[in-house]
Amino acid sequence: MSGNYKNQKGFTLAEAMIATVVLGIAAAGVLLPFTSGAAVRAEGARMTLAAKLAGDLMEEIVNTPFEQIITGYDGYAEPQGQVKDAGGIVFTDLNYANFSRDVVCEYVYMPQESGDGDLKFIRIIVRVHYSGREIATISRLVSK
Repeated sequence: MSGNYKNQKGFTLAEAMIATVVLGIAAAGVLLPFTSGAAVRAEGARMTLAAKLAGDLMEEIVNTPFEQIITGYDGYAEPQGQVKDAGGIVFTDLNYANFSRDVVCEYVYMPQESGDGDLKFIRIIVRVHYSGREIATISRLVSK
């Protein structure tokens, strides 16, 4: 056997390492859109759930007699992880763990009203937060 290696075919260790690095960079470039797409999908799912939670609570408030809305719901709050369903039972599903809700109700005077002192309109604002960040808000005006 001679000591001449020039006729041998294959990769050297340095060439194999360079090929591995180039392949790793290419793979990262291909996978990046998938990971950011998953984050966008998760945010969309959270926003959809927040809108549902806001709508459900608003529906509950609107179905309350007008005279009881302010006393029953103004300042109402469900802290993070304590969001309740329509029956008053806390959701135990982990999808609801970081959500919280609060409500503001206020009488509103409309310029068309006679000014006789009997307020006929209430603005209801339901806000839903995810990990402390407001993610959905619904506002509605109800009348007697």
